[in-house]
Amino acid sequence: MRHKVSGRKFGRERDHRRLMLRNLVKSLVEHGRINTTVAKAKEIRSLAERVITYGKRGSVHHRRLAFSVLQNRDLVKKVFDELAPRYTTREGGYTRVLKAGYRKGDCAPMAIIEFVEGSEVADKGNNIKAEDLTK
Repeated sequence: MRHKVSGRKFGRERDHRRLMLRNLVKSLVEHGRINTTVAKAKEIRSLAERVITYGKRGSVHHRRLAFSVLQNRDLVKKVFDELAPRYTTREGGYTRVLKAGYRKGDCAPMAIIEFVEGSEVADKGNNIKAEDLTK
């Protein structure tokens, strides 16, 4: 039984899993929106939101904590200077996961994960289907 066991394993060892999740968060910060499987999107959501919260706090200690996840000075600068100021009044929930159908090869459920405010979806309205975003 898996009572109170958090996190998914993805069939990978610990180091590989940690690097995969960090790379997905890097891509999300860099591009603002990424396509991935639903399970991976749900897993990186907490890590990405933690990095944004570090950016909102803004101290040197939190910069170092963000760097420990992102491993890239330019991305840390982007989080602290561009992304975190967007969410100063928001108490969490900086990302959204939209389901985007199934992958053609193995029929894995796919999703789009993106930042909430300032994205194209938020500007266009709530009537957009996930199928329209994959094009």
